[in-house]
Amino acid sequence: MDLISSFIGGQDVASAGTYDNIDPATGQSLGPVSRGGAEEVDRAVAAGAAAQRDWIRSTPEQRSDLLTAWAGLVDRDAERLARLESEDTGKPIGQARTDAAVAARYLRFYAHAIDSYYGLTIPKGPDLHVYTVREPFGVVGSVIAWNYPMQLFSRSVAAAVATGNATVVKPADETPRTAIALARLAVEAGIPAGIVNVVTGTGAEAGAALTAHPGIGHLSFVGSTEVGSVIAHAAADRVVPTVLELGGKSAQVVFADADLTVAAEAIARGALQNAGQTCSAGSRLLVHRDVQDELLEAVVQRLRATTIGPGAEDPDLGPLVSAKQQQRVEGFMDDLAGGELLTGGSRPESEHLAAGAYFSPTLVHGVDPQGRLAQEEVFGPVIASMSFDDEEEAVALANGTDYGLLAAVWTRDISRGHRLASALRAGQVFVNNYGAGGGVELPFGGWGKSGYGREKGTEALDAFTQTKTVVVKL
Repeated sequence: MDLISSFIGGQDVASAGTYDNIDPATGQSLGPVSRGGAEEVDRAVAAGAAAQRDWIRSTPEQRSDLLTAWAGLVDRDAERLARLESEDTGKPIGQARTDAAVAARYLRFYAHAIDSYYGLTIPKGPDLHVYTVREPFGVVGSVIAWNYPMQLFSRSVAAAVATGNATVVKPADETPRTAIALARLAVEAGIPAGIVNVVTGTGAEAGAALTAHPGIGHLSFVGSTEVGSVIAHAAADRVVPTVLELGGKSAQVVFADADLTVAAEAIARGALQNAGQTCSAGSRLLVHRDVQDELLEAVVQRLRATTIGPGAEDPDLGPLVSAKQQQRVEGFMDDLAGGELLTGGSRPESEHLAAGAYFSPTLVHGVDPQGRLAQEEVFGPVIASMSFDDEEEAVALANGTDYGLLAAVWTRDISRGHRLASALRAGQVFVNNYGAGGGVELPFGGWGKSGYGREKGTEALDAFTQTKTVVVKL
């Protein structure tokens, strides 16, 4: 098996140390990965700074054409990329194919968006000409999570590169391969070597070196709230702007007048997607007491019908990303916060799956709203369910955590839908649908411990640039 090395300045860069990349479906090694650190990060930042001197002088039209060409290469290699993603993460190959398509979509979206991204002219009287321009930071760092490696890479890098920055990406140590593959395709598309760099390694070594590097002008991070806080502190020490997309405990709020069939399917799908390892997973179900029995039965039946297996078999549910994550999810089953286990709660009873990091789809009802299962992010296919009697109680329960990433409201009363959308403390609110993060065009980010700043949509272009105001006396 070939060594996966860092990709810096258009070249493979091996490190003195390596670690094994483990297939979560089998527990077997997919091959060695270079364990980069401060030296590799230093080299990557230097390569980015050198390349960015010319890149900043390129026109939006030129960058647009190159991003479009890059997207075409991602489409060309989509099946290979999906296979790598499925093996690294354990996710079903069908979901990985979607990730490859969305990665290309990010590149195309920002290729088009940069063509119409302008500053402002500000009227200040006949003798002053005042205007603003948006300028890149220089070299920006991105630390991305293991749950959606291709999507997270593309949504960060595409916006950063489109606006004239160079990038250094630290992929999760569990899922390094598609980041390297995408960076290679950038060079093949004609993007100058050094604009897109990837340093493989662990968070404690490569990630820490990247966040502390004095040559990094902006940081973005996707991952846990705990690690995000560490990165925010490191950035604050250097007064570096950051965008943090962190954890979530998103609520699906189902009223008695909802279409329960549609809601049940969306609720199950929101828990099963990527084995529940999604910051925007609908991991809390809040259901009106009048329809709780009917809805819970429908969700249980859907979860029990779930097919489970290796990602290559394209089941409904693949393994968790690692044995460590499997053990973490199991730990939540030790305390159900007063709830009743309706289905799941353990590893699947199948010898075929015994070697992998699998966990059965799980629904626990009647959970104490202040209990661990209702308050902490599980990051597995686990739903914590609670009942409510009226709208006021529903809002209080939905807003009753430190997180604020997504929420969904299920009701045929559109006025209620708008009221709840206003009242819910979340970065995105869905009414009678649930997008688990939504489309490329939709600004995405959270409130509270779900982070700050916005990625996706045109707001990401603002995040990766800084405003300069010019005042000219005529």
